[in-house]
Amino acid sequence: MREMDSTEIIDKAISEGRSKLLEDEAYDLLSLYGVAVPDHCIARNIEELGSCANKVRYPHVLKVMSPDIVHKSDVGGVIVGVKNIDEDIDAYKRIVESVNKKAPGSRVTGVLVQHMVPQGLEVIVGGIRDRFFDTVVMFGLGGILVEVLRDVSFRVSPLTYNDAIEMLDDIQARKVLYGVRGMPPRDRNALAKIIYGVYQLMDKHRNIKEIDLNPVMSYERGACVADARVIIG
Repeated sequence: MREMDSTEIIDKAISEGRSKLLEDEAYDLLSLYGVAVPDHCIARNIEELGSCANKVRYPHVLKVMSPDIVHKSDVGGVIVGVKNIDEDIDAYKRIVESVNKKAPGSRVTGVLVQHMVPQGLEVIVGGIRDRFFDTVVMFGLGGILVEVLRDVSFRVSPLTYNDAIEMLDDIQARKVLYGVRGMPPRDRNALAKIIYGVYQLMDKHRNIKEIDLNPVMSYERGACVADARVIIG
């Protein structure tokens, strides 16, 4: 089956009256702009889990797919560290049962099976559509640290790859990217590539209102998105 291009992915969601992309759509969209995303597969029922298990490396993360659920963890819609097909099946059943109980009436289109990327330094990359500055991109420490420390940097459109590199040095905790206390230095080019990819995506598609990649796992070599949210309108 032919893969959809970026415009088709977004137009499909808008035609269905949705205000956000499903996570597999977000991953597919980001990958078209050079952003590294985890291997993933959609299981629309338990029978499809076997096919996903053959496509996606273990360990797995399973996530509910629903246009009505924003915070999947709040409704028991995320299970991590799945090691084999038996655990996949058990996790699938637990997710469906929990979502039916905590978010009754929510449309569930399936369960996302994705490779559980190795732990790294958690950072966040995002973009918003501002009424005055148009495209604004953001970089900072990820996970809960972004809420506690607010250590982030911003750039407005137009943005170059060199601007993305400079954003890495604008945060107060920039030394962690160079390696501290036995931690290895992080791949700055890989992070800049993700920042610049987010900018290019938002710059081309005016109907993207917000992109939130948190966390992005940063490594000594490379970086990979672990969770993505794309708001459209």
